[in-house]
Amino acid sequence: MKLTVSDSVSPSYFVAIAAVELGHFRAQGLDVEFVPTPTDSATAFHDGEVEFLGASPYTGLSAFPEWRGAKALCALSQHTYWFLAMRADLAPKRGDLSIVKGRRISASGRPGLLLKRVLEDAGLDLERDGIQLVRAPNPPGTWARLGADAIEQGLADGFWGNGMRAEYAVRRGLATVVLDIRRGDGPPAARDYTFPALLATDRFVEHHPEAAAAAVRAIVATQRQLRAEPAQATKVGRVWFPPEEAEIIADLIARDAEFYDPAISRAAVDAASRFALEAGLLSQPVEYETLVATQLAPLWQI
Repeated sequence: MKLTVSDSVSPSYFVAIAAVELGHFRAQGLDVEFVPTPTDSATAFHDGEVEFLGASPYTGLSAFPEWRGAKALCALSQHTYWFLAMRADLAPKRGDLSIVKGRRISASGRPGLLLKRVLEDAGLDLERDGIQLVRAPNPPGTWARLGADAIEQGLADGFWGNGMRAEYAVRRGLATVVLDIRRGDGPPAARDYTFPALLATDRFVEHHPEAAAAAVRAIVATQRQLRAEPAQATKVGRVWFPPEEAEIIADLIARDAEFYDPAISRAAVDAASRFALEAGLLSQPVEYETLVATQLAPLWQI
């Protein structure tokens, strides 16, 4: 079996990679290989090139419109995991979104839709306030360095990225974090726009129920280990990450440990569904039982 994630160098999806590298899938009797993020992870998932995908619900919608055909088996971590960081020389202040007026922010694709919604919920308007959402550098280099590259290359004044991108740019003195959404910065609703989940197709869950259950047990065991021993993340990072990022990951795992919880609440699904509707990714709300493999919920005990 194969597993991939929508962003390989990410603290939020890291649990799925670690479940492979730390032997937790193997301990559950599953032979699972991690595949580095393909060009289009949603298509790879839809086409059956991978059995498991670590991704946000809106990525699942790319593979299966209206969320017909796939299930979230469990959460990899909780809440919206994105950061807004701005050029350090602009002297941005935590939580002050006025800094984005008249600026260029590196954010594209569906994450860009997420940022657009954050800004709108904060009372900003892209056109009125002169805010430009621009694409990340191309060629991008490594995923973790996209934000830093956008600033260094003069392509953007800030970026919307995961915890590794934010930390990398902050440590280099290039950026300052303005919003850490999962810790309550920005509009209150933004905290639950999305969450990282382990996804499998309906067909897989139906035909291989024991494997789906074993996958959840592997994720839960990994979350438990990383909460207790975040330093274990370094050995995984050294296999799959560039050297500098590999030495950062354990600090990020320790910082995010409280969010490594496999449960998927009805409130989380309702909020993710509402965001997708408002962003034009859904035509009608998704029911909890449509998105979540509820028969696996008893396994979400960490």
